[in-house]
Amino acid sequence: MSSLKEILTRRPVAATIRLTVPAGAARPAPPVGPALGQYRLNLMAFCKDFNARTQKYKPDIPMAVTITAFKDNTFEFTVKSPSVTWYLKKAAGIESGSSRPGHVIASTITLKHIYEIAKVKQSDPYCQYMSLEAICKSIIGTANTMGIKVQKELD
Repeated sequence: MSSLKEILTRRPVAATIRLTVPAGAARPAPPVGPALGQYRLNLMAFCKDFNARTQKYKPDIPMAVTITAFKDNTFEFTVKSPSVTWYLKKAAGIESGSSRPGHVIASTITLKHIYEIAKVKQSDPYCQYMSLEAICKSIIGTANTMGIKVQKELD
C-alpha cells in the first residue's frame, strides 16, 4: 500500500517522449521544439540541461533521450549512451551493416572493441545490473546480426 505522502507527491504523467538528439546540440528547433512544445514544456530549460549533461560526449553523437512530461508542465529526462549499433559501425568503420548478414561480411572487429563498447554501455540504466560478460555477449550477437565478424585479433 502506498503512503499518503507518496500519493500526494506523485505527479500525473501527460506523455513519455523518446527522441534521438545529437550530444550537446539540443535546440528549440525540430525535432525537439515540436515534440516538447505540444506538452507546453520549457524548451530552453530542457536544451540547457540536456547540453550540460551531454557535454562530455563528442558533438553530433546521437543520444537517446526519454522525456517524461507531467500534466503540471514540468518534466524529467534520462539520457542513454549511443546505441550498440552506432558503436559497432564506428569501430568497424562502416556506414551500415551487411545487407545479407550470415552470408556477406560487412567488416571485422576484435574482442577488444567489444569489451570497450561494453564498458561504455555498463553505465546505462538498463545495463547496470548486468555483468560485463553478459553485455559483451549481447554486443557480439548484435554484431553478428549486422554482418560484422568478431575475431580475437585483427590479421
